[in-house]
Amino acid sequence: MNKSLKALRGEVIIPGDKSVSHRSVMLSALGDTPVHITNFLPSADCLSTVGVMRALGAKVDIISDTELIVKGNGLHGLQEPTTILDAGNSGTTLRLMMGMLAPQKFVSVFTGDSSLHKRPMGRVIKPLSQMGAHIVGRANNTKLPITIVPVEGKLKGYKYNMPVASAQVKSAMLLAGLFAEGETTVVEPYPSRNHTELMLETFGVKLKYEGSSITITAPEKMVAPKELVVPGDISSAAFWLVAASIIPDSELLLKNVGINETRTGIIDVLKDMGANLTIQNQRKSGGELVADILVKYARLHGTSFGADIIPRLVDEIPIIAVAAMFADGDTIITGAGELRVKETDRLEAICNQFAKLGGTIEGKEDGLIIHGSSTPKMAECFSYDDHRMAMCLAVLGIAGAGVEIQNPDCVDISYPDFYEELDRLTK
Repeated sequence: MNKSLKALRGEVIIPGDKSVSHRSVMLSALGDTPVHITNFLPSADCLSTVGVMRALGAKVDIISDTELIVKGNGLHGLQEPTTILDAGNSGTTLRLMMGMLAPQKFVSVFTGDSSLHKRPMGRVIKPLSQMGAHIVGRANNTKLPITIVPVEGKLKGYKYNMPVASAQVKSAMLLAGLFAEGETTVVEPYPSRNHTELMLETFGVKLKYEGSSITITAPEKMVAPKELVVPGDISSAAFWLVAASIIPDSELLLKNVGINETRTGIIDVLKDMGANLTIQNQRKSGGELVADILVKYARLHGTSFGADIIPRLVDEIPIIAVAAMFADGDTIITGAGELRVKETDRLEAICNQFAKLGGTIEGKEDGLIIHGSSTPKMAECFSYDDHRMAMCLAVLGIAGAGVEIQNPDCVDISYPDFYEELDRLTK
């Protein structure tokens, strides 16, 4: 990828939100009437969820790349799979489905790709076990392969004070609570993305909120809506937000972006860095707030942020690091230790690969210090088979002197059309 420093201009229709796409299929499969899902993200991760739900007895008809019809067999109609469930590279699929399957009266066995086998699952298994679940995994019940063994009776409602804010752990607990006896309560140290709560409420499930706690009681049934429209993914929009901010004379209109307040940390940080962003045409879609975002080139400056905002932008830290490289002054990120257990150790990956392109970055145990005003140069970089690293490197290359990316196709995990859009905008 040798193109560089050409202004980005035009409109980008942002693909469907990965988090919401996962949940739309999972919860639709617990209803007993068809749900028409549009703007679904046809990424490898979301298709892993489709495969798992089909194996559990749900009917999923793919009408087009972005359009599905899902029909389940009711809240208590999941069926024992006849084969091992494959979560692929998707931590969301695995962690949320552990919550949904822990209360079931059949055996489930999960596997995934080599990357997912390395990722920690104990943070989900531990609280589910405290509800009475019986989950067995490698490495002292922390890693794949994982077997969920049925227990006698029901899981017991449980109040879990989360040590670290995590939407996936919270979601697993709430999904287990759909089937548990009594109340299941999750208490968060900081707010994390709330797509599961919004989707549950869309399906008629009542939740109780008190301070930083969320409580669910098992409903009699799920009331499936006829249609669900998935908003555009702000994590995908983030690459264009940063690219247009750092490449002179750029101006992009990003269409249909989900601006759920638990996900807009990227907007807050970029504005704090001096970015020129305008939110337009706000509206609701499937319970989620959606808008168009106009972004224009601006001279950025460094900033600092930490643990309180990390749950609202954890997936965007690599692309924020790109913005910081082009900003005046230093950017200091703390409280981001979660990045060490993503698809790869993203903190280490950022330090190693961005340095090849001219970045000056200090890695800390839970964060980064990025020295701005870098002088980008051409280099060959490794994606680590991590979709977000590959897209960050592409943006860095376009804004700098170019880049050659090893294993670039991993972007299929979350943004299959990313390179095509990049080519279109730079022609």
